[in-house]
Amino acid sequence: MATTKNGVNAVSMIDTFKEFTETKNIDRTTLVSVLEESFRNVIAKIFGSDDNFDVIVNPDKGDFEIYRTREVVADGEVQDENKQISLSDARKIEDDYEVGEEVSESVDFAKFGRRAILNLRQTLASKVLELVHDSLYNKYKDRVGQVISAEVYQVWKREVLCVDDENNELILPKSEQIPADQYRKGETIRAIVHQVTNENNNPKIIISRTSPVFLERLLEAEVPEIADGLITIKKVARMPGERAKIAVESYDERIDPVGACVGVKGSRVHGIVRELCGENIDVINYTSNTKLFIQRSLNPAKISSISVDEENKKAEVYLRPEEVSLAIGRSGLNIKLASMLTDYTIDVFREVDDNEADEDIYLEEFSDEVDQWVIDAIKAIGLDTAKQVLNAPREMLVEKADLEEETVDHLLEVLRSEFE
Repeated sequence: MATTKNGVNAVSMIDTFKEFTETKNIDRTTLVSVLEESFRNVIAKIFGSDDNFDVIVNPDKGDFEIYRTREVVADGEVQDENKQISLSDARKIEDDYEVGEEVSESVDFAKFGRRAILNLRQTLASKVLELVHDSLYNKYKDRVGQVISAEVYQVWKREVLCVDDENNELILPKSEQIPADQYRKGETIRAIVHQVTNENNNPKIIISRTSPVFLERLLEAEVPEIADGLITIKKVARMPGERAKIAVESYDERIDPVGACVGVKGSRVHGIVRELCGENIDVINYTSNTKLFIQRSLNPAKISSISVDEENKKAEVYLRPEEVSLAIGRSGLNIKLASMLTDYTIDVFREVDDNEADEDIYLEEFSDEVDQWVIDAIKAIGLDTAKQVLNAPREMLVEKADLEEETVDHLLEVLRSEFE
């Protein structure tokens, strides 16, 4: 360890601080500034002012020097021992000093006492923490939306603690994890910088693997035409780990945006699908034609007709009975993603054949067999008659009317029996 006339304890602190800042990539100028400021803060507390002190720090050598400048006054006229020195005491330093001159002498910091050294230690620790927090926040504040790689450090029930290449802590909450993800300490994961906060100078970096932007960035990395600006990603809708829909548009008529994004035999999306734990990815052509866009978003179902309420952002889609299950998809995923992608509430209905034009019946007629609260729940989603309910998908009745499956099945059984 370096030695210095200013005390081993203080030098030890400089060495420790130097090692710490090297791991946190704090530049030398900032290091020197913080050390000088810390010494000055302690000096100001001891003497009431640090105006007449010079602090010289050399972190490369691990030493420092402190000099105090005082004015020479006649013996017996010293009023401020911090800023004045008597002529006789000045001449003990050099015998040719005269009244009115300035004396600059080295000060032994260790002689300030144990409390001063402890104070310096606490001040340095506080300044270091501020620097680390500022460095972390400044590193990530402009990186929101960027993909990063991080190492899993600790796995907890509600979140995963990761570290970047500088050992900065990153948080992956449970809500930002793909359900099928399995994390093991030491493995490397990819995620997107989702949110950066700095409340009370305590930065928190939240990363995400479920954000639609994460899928968007992965696709940008795989498709050169997107990076070149020839294809634009207009919208992304995801059910993380299950399925996703992406709307793309090309500004070059010679380029098929869907084909370019998918690649030959799906080559460009295979890697993304693996990264996202098998998440199926549908790529569709974007269009400003609302009806056509909704129709494409419900692929692979074939729509017979559609009516759109643009003011209320609602769409009613009519399909042949065999197409309804395709439009809704497993667990309702397809219609949910289509709604997310288009920003429209989509209701799916079965088409009624001409030979099914029997007289319809209002739901109130069934109040003796069906509880009134069930009828009210169905009417609340815009279905007033038996035929309307029978032509609506069972899954939609369960979800939109917020009814138990057994309740819906009983209702459908009662209504069907009326027309058999």
